[in-house]
Amino acid sequence: MTSPVIHRVTTLDLAVRPIVWPFAEERRAEIAAHFAEKQRERPKIWNGRILLGRDAVFTSGHLSATYFETDFASFLAWRDWGFPDPAVFNGFGMGALLASDGAFVMGEMGQHTANAGRIYFPSGTPDLDDVKNDALDIPGSVVREITEETGLTAGDYRAQPDWHCVVTGPTIAMIQVLNLDVPGEAARARIEASLAREAEPELSAIHLVREMNDLTPSMPRFVTAFVAQQFDSR
Repeated sequence: MTSPVIHRVTTLDLAVRPIVWPFAEERRAEIAAHFAEKQRERPKIWNGRILLGRDAVFTSGHLSATYFETDFASFLAWRDWGFPDPAVFNGFGMGALLASDGAFVMGEMGQHTANAGRIYFPSGTPDLDDVKNDALDIPGSVVREITEETGLTAGDYRAQPDWHCVVTGPTIAMIQVLNLDVPGEAARARIEASLAREAEPELSAIHLVREMNDLTPSMPRFVTAFVAQQFDSR
């Protein structure tokens, strides 16, 4: 398995283009059957339109790539079948909420979601709402996902300027540290209060990570690699 590589960049140039994905076209029947099975397991998932990337290049603090539109069913099959098209990557933004006492704040995905039980920073696969002027707006996507998942707004945190792009095989997690002005327990209490007001929140629990011993197997490798680097730099 490929070890994570972290690139620190200041600019993202992510063009969105109309590209036909051969994998999705050639295996359409298999993809539909796979998604139908997943829906039987978790009826709440739906086959919306999402964005995947290709041709990622890192140069001098800069990431450039091209994104294209596809359906969630094709993405799910590609992911579940071991990423059969190596030219494509899943690239998304994450907001690493950092409390004033040094604790990272993460959410546990609810059982009705496609990533049930996984623990990570607020994030989501980019979709058409994240496209502005034919480009993928990752900063905007992060703000939207933070609000949707936690109830926090852009006024509740201060975004650090750099992006930590964690490359793990076919995944690129573009992580931005978001500084909160409250300690971890207060942040958790506020988010939990927001979740309690929702009929079916996306998150089922809030976790605080203060040290390496707080990391668990339910956290993706790109998250634990990022957190380990952050702790090492303190």
